[in-house]
Amino acid sequence: MKIIVLDGYTENPGDLSWAGFEALGEFICFDRTPEELIKERIADADVVIVNKTPISRDTLEACKNIKYIGVLATGYNVIDVNAAKEKGILVCNIPTYGTAAVSQFAIAMLLEICHHIGHHSDEVHSGRWERNADWCFWDYPLIELANKTIGIIGFGRIGQSTGKLAQAFGMNVLAYDSFKNLDLESENCKYVELEELFTKSDVIALHCPLLPGTEGIINKETISKMKDGVIILNNSRGPLIIEQDLCDALNNGKVYAAGLDVVSSEPIKGDNPLLKAKNCFITPHISWAPKEARQRLMDIAVENLKAFILSKPINVVNK
Repeated sequence: MKIIVLDGYTENPGDLSWAGFEALGEFICFDRTPEELIKERIADADVVIVNKTPISRDTLEACKNIKYIGVLATGYNVIDVNAAKEKGILVCNIPTYGTAAVSQFAIAMLLEICHHIGHHSDEVHSGRWERNADWCFWDYPLIELANKTIGIIGFGRIGQSTGKLAQAFGMNVLAYDSFKNLDLESENCKYVELEELFTKSDVIALHCPLLPGTEGIINKETISKMKDGVIILNNSRGPLIIEQDLCDALNNGKVYAAGLDVVSSEPIKGDNPLLKAKNCFITPHISWAPKEARQRLMDIAVENLKAFILSKPINVVNK
């Protein structure tokens, strides 16, 4: 069995091992694969492992040996899953591996917004504290989270984890989700409708999937319902936000700050309006990337392939 990884570098830049896959067949890993080389590299592959490299219907038509596609991620929109299904090719993803990492990152963005630790550290290293006339200084309002309200849109595993972390800081949680688990409600955590979440939240965190009903959920109209000075966090999917609308709201002060680990088109393009927005923190889609989370991802990806080999497939997205 020939196993080809088309874009292994982001999952494993050298600090993990591919041994689990190597034990299952002839194994070749490419760090990256430009689009013009996709067909050539998997022409005789039985198994294709990808992260973000697209596998189109045209590619599947050309590469007749493929029996299994494993995605090194939760999202699988880079694969034409319908074409794969028509050809009897199983597509498997990693449904959960980064819950702790992603929720931790959401809170990390919030804490950076509240304290601007990176900025103040840079200022100290530049000598400003040494030269300062007073015994301390700060350049931005410093924000205490206790007794503030965080609205979490999407209250699955990650949203719930973020909610627990927020409550540890003394925050109250308003949760919105299509599927409610009322056992999660408490004095400091309750489900609400979106209207109430928008109007009552000091912080809004997006942890929902990208669906027709959630695309552009943060827009001019919904922002107008929010508190003045609201903070918006998104480390889910970029298209959940209408970026020009958020940019305008940041620049006019309606939104105090935004912490974003995702944007509508990645890598980010130079004309993205958020690059020129005030108080907008943007990181390069790294919430998922702690070594511990990537190791879990690797382990699950190997188990997915083992289950396929045993004709007991798991985590199949195109049944």
